[in-house]
Amino acid sequence: MQTLLDNCFDFAQTDTALGPLDGRYRSHVAALTNYLSEPALNRSRLLVEVEWLIFLAENRVLKGVAPFSEEEKRYLRSLIENFGEAEVAELKQIEAETKHDVKAVEYFLQERLRRAGDVLGETALPRYLAAVHIFCTSEDINNLAYGIGIKGAVEKVWLPRAKKLVDQLGALAAQAAEVPMLAHTHGQPATPVTLGKEMAVFAYRLNRQILRIENAEYLGKINGATGTWAAHKVAVPGANWPRLAKSFVEHLGLSWNPLTTQIESHDWQSELYSDLARANRIMHNLATDCWSYISMGYFHQNLAAQGSTGSSTMPHKVNPIRFENAEANLEISCALLETLAQTLVTSRLQRDLTDSSTQRNIGVAIGHSLLALYNLSGGLGGLDVANQVMADDLDRNWEVLGEAVQQVMRVEGLAGTPGMDNPYERLKELTRDSKVDETAMRKFVLSLGLSEEAQARLVALTPQTYIGYAPELATGKLLEN
Repeated sequence: MQTLLDNCFDFAQTDTALGPLDGRYRSHVAALTNYLSEPALNRSRLLVEVEWLIFLAENRVLKGVAPFSEEEKRYLRSLIENFGEAEVAELKQIEAETKHDVKAVEYFLQERLRRAGDVLGETALPRYLAAVHIFCTSEDINNLAYGIGIKGAVEKVWLPRAKKLVDQLGALAAQAAEVPMLAHTHGQPATPVTLGKEMAVFAYRLNRQILRIENAEYLGKINGATGTWAAHKVAVPGANWPRLAKSFVEHLGLSWNPLTTQIESHDWQSELYSDLARANRIMHNLATDCWSYISMGYFHQNLAAQGSTGSSTMPHKVNPIRFENAEANLEISCALLETLAQTLVTSRLQRDLTDSSTQRNIGVAIGHSLLALYNLSGGLGGLDVANQVMADDLDRNWEVLGEAVQQVMRVEGLAGTPGMDNPYERLKELTRDSKVDETAMRKFVLSLGLSEEAQARLVALTPQTYIGYAPELATGKLLEN
């Protein structure tokens, strides 16, 4: 059979995607390519090179390089704005000759300086070829370019999608705030909650991680071959290079890292990826819980909203594919994010190149998380709350009131009511390994000799009303007080 496949059409000669993010699921993650793809990385590199050139000129750091005119600055910045398919192809061709990606960007920009007169007429830009990439090692450009790209991907793409999911959870929590539901601790019937309160738990957990990610620090450095500004100080001893570096990094919207080896240490990346992975795990918990609630009948899948065929052979089924897809993609994303977090913080001595290959997988790691967010959001949007199923389940489990009866007996005993001895053991005898219906539970309560007020309270209690502050927790009202 392998021989048959060997004689088939050769997909390797086409642009067919190898991975699912660039193939089957591209439409759901395409926005990340503006920040974390190879062309986007080169565009960010070009931005850093251009802004560094403008910055040096405006600060009169280099003798003979005066501040550029507004027209010249517009021309230089237009190189980033107009960086498209033609420029990507040209840069790829240059890199094929240089065998060095950052050097290719340097040569690309120098060529644009040579051509500046064709656009601007009289200009000094062609005389400044030597100023391009001056005082920079490749990592000076790379760390800043990655910082810009990662920040954009997280803030402009991942966070809005994550916040949408939290909003959906909040809306579902409010909708089902007072819908009682049998809880299951260790898979066994337990003290009732409301469905809304359980959704609010996930909204609260995710929102905490979102706040951490919103406050992430994106560090950058521009300090030369081993982090000392050695060549800078020798070539232009009168400049305050640390202060200039800080100003430039902050100009790019990043936080300055003053103390590095040749590379920016990537500690901030490790912190960010750990936070993203933790958010992923919470979403994974949401996916598995929603899957379980569907299997229990607590959620009904709206076939029209899901847009799902269901099973390929069993027409009665609607598979919870959105939640299963999210679960799988979150596991892949976590594996990659954890690898990034663990490996990027280590670089041998002043520099090794392992981070170069590792960082190229950042987009893949965040992409799988983004795809999971898409599926979780779609999955939640296709769920209807099965109130009656949950009500019927509660009616079958009156024994869950045993906890309430036991605690009331303890309180009564402490208050001096006689006959309240061994409440746990007595409820255990009534409820352990047996189903207790409404009649049996109320008969037991009436036999205890409770105070009139306590007895009335327990007789009125049902599994549907034994929900504590769950409605207030679901709507956030309890947290406001």
